[in-house]
This record gives sequence, C-alpha cells and structure tokens, in this order.
Amino acid sequence: MLGLVACSGDDGGPPELTWYINPDAGGQAAVAEACSTDDYTITTQVLPQDANQQRIQLARRLAAGDPEIDIMSIDPPFTAEFADAGYLAEIPQDMQDAFREQAFESAAEAATWNDQIVVAPFWSNTQVLWYRKSFVEKAGVDMSQPVTWEQIIQAADQNGGTVAVQANKYEGYTVWINALIAGAGGEIASNTEAGADAQIDIASGPGQDAAVVIEELSSSAAAPPDLSVSNEGTAAATFASDAGAFMVNWTFILNGAGYDEELVDDLGWARYPQTVEGEESRPPYGGIGIGVNEFSDNKDLAVSALPCLTSPENQALNAELTGNMPSSEAGYDQPKVQELFPADLLALFQESLEDAAPRTLTPYWSDISGGIQSTWHPPSGVDDQTPEQSKQFIEDVLQGRRLL
Repeated sequence: MLGLVACSGDDGGPPELTWYINPDAGGQAAVAEACSTDDYTITTQVLPQDANQQRIQLARRLAAGDPEIDIMSIDPPFTAEFADAGYLAEIPQDMQDAFREQAFESAAEAATWNDQIVVAPFWSNTQVLWYRKSFVEKAGVDMSQPVTWEQIIQAADQNGGTVAVQANKYEGYTVWINALIAGAGGEIASNTEAGADAQIDIASGPGQDAAVVIEELSSSAAAPPDLSVSNEGTAAATFASDAGAFMVNWTFILNGAGYDEELVDDLGWARYPQTVEGEESRPPYGGIGIGVNEFSDNKDLAVSALPCLTSPENQALNAELTGNMPSSEAGYDQPKVQELFPADLLALFQESLEDAAPRTLTPYWSDISGGIQSTWHPPSGVDDQTPEQSKQFIEDVLQGRRLL
C-alpha cells in the first residue's frame, strides 16, 4: 500500500509518469514539461546512448513486468519485438487512426505491427546526400539530376575526394545495407509474421546490387581511411576535412557537427543516391516512436498523454532543440521548423520521408541485423558471395543452429 501511494507523488499530488528517453539535447524533457497537466506530471529518465543498449535495458525490465516505466522512446527496429512480446499497451483505435492520418507513410509503417499502430510516431529521421559544391563543380557532377552511388564514388575517386558513410560494425551499417537493397527494389526479409521462419531475401538480385556498391567504395580511393569504424560523427568529420566531397547522413547532423561558416556556405544537398540507375532511391528511415508499458500502474494516463507528446507543436519543439525532425507534414508546417533550414532542404527531407525504407518489421530484427553485421563487416571483405553467406548465416541463427 505504501508503495502504491508513493507512485502518486510523496506530496499527495498528481501521479508522476516516467518517460524513458533516448539521449538528446533537451527536446524530450521540454515536451514532457509541456504535456504535464493537473492530472499528471511527466518526468524523464535517459537511456544509454547506444540503440542496442537502449533495447537491452528496456527489454530486461519489461520482461520482468517492471511497472516503474510508464512511457518509452523506442527505436523503430525494436517496435515489432516489443509489441509481439506483449510489452506495449494497446492504443485505442480512434487514436491509432489519428496517428496514422497525421504521420508520413514511412513513419506510420514503422509504428505498425499486425496491422495495429503500437507506438505513436514522434520524430522521423531520414538521410540525404550532402556534398561540397566546390567539389562537384570541379568534378563536373550535375547535382540537379539524380545521381547513383557509382557516379559519386567514381567522381570522388578520380578527383581526390571521399564518400563518407556509416560502416562500423553496428546498426548504422545495417541501415546503409537496407537502404541499398530497398533502392534496388528488394528487401532483407519477408513473410515476417512467420517469426523465425521468415523468408530471408538478402541473397536476391537487390542484395547483389548492394554488395557491388559496398565493394566498389571500399576498394576505391574514395573510401575514407576509417571506413570500417565509421559512424555518423566520424562521417561528419571526414566530410569537413580537405578531402570531403560527399556524405550520406541524417537530418540532425547539421545540428551538432559544428561546421564553420566556410563549409556551410559550400554545403549542398540532394536526394539519397540511387542503387540502380533509373530506379528511385529509398532513403533510410529512422526516428522514435513513443510506446506505453503494458505493466505500468498508470497505463491509461500514459496512453492519454500520447496525443500531446506527439502533437505537431511538440514535434516542432523537439526539432527546434535537437534537429530531430517531425514525423508529420503538420509538424513541418510549424513556424519553429520552417525557421530551422532553407525551404528546399525542408522539402527534400519531407520527400525523402515519403519514400523512405524502414528496416524489416520483425520481432527478430536484432538477430537479423546482427547476422548482417557479422557477415558484411568489414566492408573491404564484401564481394559477390556475401549476400548468400549472410542469408545462410541468418537462417542458421534464427533456427538456433549458430550463435551470433
């Protein structure tokens, strides 16, 4: 009884909802404060920096039925896992309909499991191709037209430039591989409702197309020296160096890269490169969905807070403070967001989100992604055998025949 009373606040005030958030620059804390009401207050607890460590901490506590977590910021690849395990509270159908109508298609897709919206889309990230205008002018690359990975790799290789990507042995590398495969019209896995018996499609033609791109970059002079350990931050640093030419990176990179005025003046942007010439690219999709713990003592109150937390106004507040862009067109229409970037860049972000490719929705994504990282890393080892090798390894892992 004393424990239950304590959950309502030691001073007898309104219940306190605890929101476990991914680290940021204060956006989620500001949204929590904005959505606190006379009926409840919302406070935040910060999860680890690494997305996999966020998953592990949440999964362990949810598996134990921990009621102390009320609200959670969940990375898209783990949404299906948590929903399938019964860890996420049901969102009422009318609320689901409103979230689906508000969000970009990719954001709604990433928030869905078994045809139900299971988390509220909050912010949505995508990648674009950043380039140095001085370099493309020297190299004679027409950036007003769609470009392929082959084109930018060759341009950088022949003109002393680099192509900065994320290729460390981590989730960011799988994001790149997924976007390459999706851009060639394929997917990593299908029939994911079958669980461990899902169809692994990575060895298809699109998987081969993805391997060609990685092999071409890693074997060229356009590959940064730190390619095999590159992440978002190191890619930003490579792009800022004297050899900087092209970079694929998320929308938030301009918020924290610390680029000087000279580089910013030289900065250009374009649609994510095509894997196959003439076939529209499928930029990566990232972001955060907000879920409610099924075992929370304040479950109903926490669910009722979701519309406020993910309102266009609060998506804009979060974007202003963190550079993590809204999951909805209405969020982009907010004055705070309109002031953040040039109009054509904001339009490119939205176009990219409309066509973005979420990672495969499956409760077994951690195993699949781990299998890809184990067989596609380092990038210098990727060849035409890699897709088939990864297919076999992933299937063995899912069936318990091998360990990651």
